[in-house]
Amino acid sequence: MSLADQVLAVNDDLPIRTDKPVHSGKVRSVYWLTEEDSRRLIKEKGYDVAEDAPLAIMVISDRISAFDCIWRGEGGLKGVPGKGAALNAISNHWFKLFKDNGLADSHILDIPHPFVWIVQKAKPVMIEAICRQYITGSMWRAYEKGEREFCGIELPEGLEKDKKLPELLMTPSTKGILKGIPGVPEADDVNITRNNIVENFSAFNFSKAEDIALYEKLLKEGFGVISDALEKVNQTFVDTKFEFGYVTDSKGVEKLIYMDEVGTPDSSRIWDTKEYLAGNIVENSKEGFRQFLLNHFPDPDILLNKERMPERDALARDNELPVEALMDISRTYTGVAEKITGQPIKLSANPKQEIIDVLDKEYGLIAK
Repeated sequence: MSLADQVLAVNDDLPIRTDKPVHSGKVRSVYWLTEEDSRRLIKEKGYDVAEDAPLAIMVISDRISAFDCIWRGEGGLKGVPGKGAALNAISNHWFKLFKDNGLADSHILDIPHPFVWIVQKAKPVMIEAICRQYITGSMWRAYEKGEREFCGIELPEGLEKDKKLPELLMTPSTKGILKGIPGVPEADDVNITRNNIVENFSAFNFSKAEDIALYEKLLKEGFGVISDALEKVNQTFVDTKFEFGYVTDSKGVEKLIYMDEVGTPDSSRIWDTKEYLAGNIVENSKEGFRQFLLNHFPDPDILLNKERMPERDALARDNELPVEALMDISRTYTGVAEKITGQPIKLSANPKQEIIDVLDKEYGLIAK
């Protein structure tokens, strides 16, 4: 069996029964179940949601995106072996830990297969909730150029690259293009201040003003839980992005939950602690792959400059990366997942068929 067979690259063509178009993102595809199937599953499985809550099957893939493009390897390798299973295993682990620590629930109701989540529809808060414990990456680049204010927070003079910040910083940005908010440009992923959120909380989809403090509490506490757990396996939690949303439980109570993924190498920077203490940065996250791409192509500005998006798309479309580069990221992802969860990440021989079998036999969701 070839390596390419063990990779789930296309995940939007599964015969899952749905009456809506499949939504395919950079890494995950979402299949909204029919109202009939949603109601049936809620009853059969006893999920703690409203009886008419829309449910979806979320299938992860092994695709790798960086700099807003999907990349592939030589020999028909269209993803990173083990990446999807590793990402889901890490998120599952943190979501459970959050629940055990009494923080908040997630949008996940069930995990039929390492690649699959059954989720409930949430009303998303339109904020990328970013938390930083160290100054590095884009924040360091801006600081080095003389910027001192980030998302309305004033940073002191004299900070050093890759060093711990005086305190944990929350530097939110917009999720999607939000219109008509004073002082917030109508563009995706622009930095915002706490003040922007407080003054326009409903434009960011908060149900009530008090929930801003709750989202900040969940963000800080979630960061702390992951950071403490990573410390025990000699990993340093550098920065991360959380997303939040609202759902209604079976008693009709609306609650703020964690959604999307948390604490993964795709959404966070994670450093090897021993190496860091010895003065080296060893990335156990997607950052290592980004650095590889910047070094691999002769003109890294194409990857960094948003004005050159057509050239960047062509770069990703027309270039097959060395297999070793994708195997390197595979070892990073599966390695960090095994450290976090204490469980091996198994590569499946035919992930697509496994998913179809389990959704058919145990959930009755495959269209005949």
